[in-house]
Amino acid sequence: MGTSPALEGLKVIDLSRVRAGPTCARIFADFGADVIKVESPPGVDPNEGMSGPRHGYDMLNLHRNKRSLTLNLKTDAGRAIMRRLVEDADVVIENFRPDVKERLGLDYETLAEINPRIVLVSVSGFGQSGPYRLRGGFDQIAQGMGGLMAVTGEPGRGPMRAGIAVADSSAGLYAAIGALVAIEERSRSGRGQWVQTSLLEAQIGMMDFQAARYLVDGSVPEQVGNEHPYSTPMGVYATADGHINIAAGGEGNWRRLCEAIDRADLLDDPGFATEQGRFEARPRLNAELARTLSGRSSDDWLYTLERAGVPAGPIYDVDQVFEDPQVRHLGMRVSVRHTARGEVDLVRTPIGLSRTPAAVVSASPDPGEHNDEILAELGIEADGIARLRAEGAI
Repeated sequence: MGTSPALEGLKVIDLSRVRAGPTCARIFADFGADVIKVESPPGVDPNEGMSGPRHGYDMLNLHRNKRSLTLNLKTDAGRAIMRRLVEDADVVIENFRPDVKERLGLDYETLAEINPRIVLVSVSGFGQSGPYRLRGGFDQIAQGMGGLMAVTGEPGRGPMRAGIAVADSSAGLYAAIGALVAIEERSRSGRGQWVQTSLLEAQIGMMDFQAARYLVDGSVPEQVGNEHPYSTPMGVYATADGHINIAAGGEGNWRRLCEAIDRADLLDDPGFATEQGRFEARPRLNAELARTLSGRSSDDWLYTLERAGVPAGPIYDVDQVFEDPQVRHLGMRVSVRHTARGEVDLVRTPIGLSRTPAAVVSASPDPGEHNDEILAELGIEADGIARLRAEGAI
């Protein structure tokens, strides 16, 4: 598959690091925008390498489809090149602390003077204003402050982080949505705008019904482990050789479950007659289900439940995920060639478009791999590029 034409013609300057900002930029890159990853020349950034090895799995997956330009923004020449990039760019993505952004002249007011159509996307830990604006933000801190860790894990065993970077990744996705909204609005107004999100805001947004449960009803959600917060039977159940997920909420699913596992007697139990009753009697109900489900293998039960129309599924290790026939059909594993690692498999963007789908066409670039190419596009000739290199600006 060639480059996606969906966002062809858009120029995106990616100044971000770690995960949230690069996740936003990756959406644009996978849909065909020209994404220029601007990073410091080797040895300039004291936090260089914080995102892991350059040829490691995370960098390969996070920065595919981008071009790399090394630029020392601490130099006058580096900042001058940045201004030239902004002149015809559509989007700038950054996750500097607000004071750093202002000091480097990368605040929205300054960029809009250069290019009134520019969309600046700022991803921070806690927001661009307020008492925490200058705090450094990391995913686990946002998970804790946003309420996720308080509702994750077994009751009574203390807070538990999620196994993925929920706040980082969701902030990147919210940032991409905001940028695309701003670009669409710009098609009518002719003006760009400042798009802002933060790890804390994104994490609270991802709490969704749990947050609404408190705001609307005043009920503080608690940890319930693998159980559903308000529906039963819905959770993890042990079998003879492992565990499966069963989601039999609702009267129809409950009846089909009882019939499929040959426990029609449960339908006659007055304590299980309603969904609220089953929720209130969850320990007793789960004990009855465990006694039955432990007698057969996971595969056997999944086959039986699928035939009966009961929602259920396996619980995979990551290697098993990519061997599942439906996952293989969906093409969630995509291959790309990397100069150092050879052929590598990455995770496809999980968005389908019928005419202009996302594509992975190039591996993550090495630092400064496209310096000469990008600077030539700005009209800088070979001797000028050599001079910039000698001055340490690139």
